[in-house]
Amino acid sequence: MELTSTSFNDGHSIPEQYCFCRIDPGTHASLSDNRNPHLAWTGAPDGTRSFVLLCMDPDVPTVGDDVNQEGRSVPHDLPRCEFCHWVMVDIPSTCSELAEGACSDGVTPGGKDDPPGPEGSRQGVTNYTDWFAGDADMGGDYHGYDGPAPPWNDERLHHYLFTIHAIDLDRCPVEGADFRAEDVLRAIEGHVLASATITGTCSLNPTVAGRV
Repeated sequence: MELTSTSFNDGHSIPEQYCFCRIDPGTHASLSDNRNPHLAWTGAPDGTRSFVLLCMDPDVPTVGDDVNQEGRSVPHDLPRCEFCHWVMVDIPSTCSELAEGACSDGVTPGGKDDPPGPEGSRQGVTNYTDWFAGDADMGGDYHGYDGPAPPWNDERLHHYLFTIHAIDLDRCPVEGADFRAEDVLRAIEGHVLASATITGTCSLNPTVAGRV
């Protein structure tokens, strides 16, 4: 399989219109257009009955003490973990493309309850649900796509892995509205026929972004 995008090139920077936040010289970061990027895939094997889509950032700090704090920085060598930006299941086998902005167009405080997607598809919650927990203005369940917003003082460039899985199931066996990426990966174990990934990068740290 091959996964491509007209929105960004594999291994290159994700334009700010596909990000949750953009660099702001006055405030370090401000909300951006948050449009989902275009994605298209080819070469699904025989026996494919549906697709699963994930977007994961493996460069998220495991310790948040320095995150977005004036006069401090998040060290490059700080241990990192994954952060889910998108999880979609039950994409029909007849679907091979997602248009730019078709699933997300703008930031929705508190998260999107029922984001648009291909007919029959379902979209779970992302780690923005955890990030904004307890925030009076932004807290809620974040379903669907919400783009990059790495710490503006992070010394590390963040990578965003968009992965499409072709599976031999019509319906991914996860229930409810609040399933997560880890639930999906467990559910499709042994059912993945092929996968493809495209990677974009992002930094809101002008020092790092200027080196990209």
